[in-house]
Amino acid sequence: MSREKDIHAPAALFSWRRLGAMILRHLYILRGSWPRVLELAYWPTMQMILWGFITKFFLGHSSWVAESAGVLISAVLLWDVLFRSNLGLSLSFIEEIWSRNLGSLFVSPLRPYELVASLTAMSAIRTLISVAPAAFLAMPLYDVWVFQLGPPLAAFFVNLLVMGWSVGLLVSALVLRFGMGAESLCWLGIFLVAPFSGIYYPIETLPTWLQPVALALPSSHVFEGMRAVLFEDTFRMDLFLNAAGLNVLYLAATTGFFLHMFRIARVKGLLLQQGE
Repeated sequence: MSREKDIHAPAALFSWRRLGAMILRHLYILRGSWPRVLELAYWPTMQMILWGFITKFFLGHSSWVAESAGVLISAVLLWDVLFRSNLGLSLSFIEEIWSRNLGSLFVSPLRPYELVASLTAMSAIRTLISVAPAAFLAMPLYDVWVFQLGPPLAAFFVNLLVMGWSVGLLVSALVLRFGMGAESLCWLGIFLVAPFSGIYYPIETLPTWLQPVALALPSSHVFEGMRAVLFEDTFRMDLFLNAAGLNVLYLAATTGFFLHMFRIARVKGLLLQQGE
């Protein structure tokens, strides 16, 4: 009788064990597939090498670039934090669809917001694996030590990580609702914000009518803050607070949107119809 009672007992609203199980599931996938691990580090490293040699070329041809070689390589590495954060979340979600496992997951007591929490955790892990080799290789190859940014580097990293989560949740919600036809947004979505983020140039470079769009993005404040640290040796608290405030707003909105799309998918029976 007590065993039957336990079976029908409501699941806890939030379970760290279920969260840990989801993270372990994706870690086991990574551990069992070296191509996946190598792919995580491949593109950041290749981008760092490519842009590093471009920077070395321009060192002898432009006095402005000569003063900002470290800025360009630092910008490349920070941009990859944003890109990989988005991709780490959305790909972790899409792998569940590719394996036709989404319906099976939600037969279990797993809550949608626990899935969101596990996806963000996996995004952070994937991002660290991706950018760490490139960051350390920049020193022996180009004499650029990105960690010279000091404590502000952590602020930049976290803000870009959280913005990547927001974009990844938005894309995942669209895939959940509209199927694998929206899968390409995992790669394309983040590049839509690249021209307005001021990665390699100040926001003032943009046309006046586009600058409000840039200022609405957390990433633009992060890259402006990076240049302030490297050029002026100043940490702009106003830029940090702007980025953090926008990230809180966007993360809350995209999480709500994902959960809403999940409810629609459950009602329409889409959780069992997803697949490659």
